[in-house]
Amino acid sequence: MSQDLVKITRHAEGIFEVELDRPKANAIDLATSRLMGEAFKEFRDDPAMRVAIIKTAGDRFFCAGWDLKAAAGGDAVDGDYGVGGFGGIQELRDLNKPVIAQVSGMACGGGFELALSADLIYCTDESSFALPEINSGTIADAATLKLPKRIPYHVAMELLFTGRWMDAEEAKRWGLVNEVVATADLPEHVMNVARKLASGPPLVFASIKEVAREAENMKFQDALNKISLKQFATVDLLYNSEDNLEGAKAFAEKRDPVWLGK
Repeated sequence: MSQDLVKITRHAEGIFEVELDRPKANAIDLATSRLMGEAFKEFRDDPAMRVAIIKTAGDRFFCAGWDLKAAAGGDAVDGDYGVGGFGGIQELRDLNKPVIAQVSGMACGGGFELALSADLIYCTDESSFALPEINSGTIADAATLKLPKRIPYHVAMELLFTGRWMDAEEAKRWGLVNEVVATADLPEHVMNVARKLASGPPLVFASIKEVAREAENMKFQDALNKISLKQFATVDLLYNSEDNLEGAKAFAEKRDPVWLGK
């Protein structure tokens, strides 16, 4: 793992920090995407790690997305992005743990899509978002799939059709981000959220992520039946776990539960 481009910090609470540090704009080329994929794969496969934070160095750019200079130098847009797809997380299979995006600065193109790949998004009051692919004669593929499901359709289509910038307050207004925080306060705020999640029930989080992901294109009753019949692997594990029993016991005994993840 390159200590220069993709930095990993493991916190004792079970928090796994992935920081992209690629000046000047934290743009992602194929090699960097592969490094990020290996980082998130490590997070996915380590039972001691409960929640991940994706952040980037600097305050001006969260991430400018696909590195056009690298593309001009030979990086193919359909090249090998690594195990997790673009940015290491977009297509990583079975990532059933919470991921938080800590957005500081401009998130455009693939950088916007990187934030959309997280479960929670917190940004600074100076952050902004855009999908300028329209000006390059190409499609923001992941954003075209995800954005109309996250915010009102007509707002999503305007962003995709025009490439305009959306500031932090507008992003909050449409529910795209969870909260807008002062730049100096963002790291502590995100860490506090991460600590809360890291102390939560990991098997329940895994079930929530799998069900939400797999049921997206299913009929409601079909998905509900699949949950009831424990046909989701994570739900089957949850309902037969010590944690499932612990939740009921803690409630009855009027104490905080102790989650073991098994």
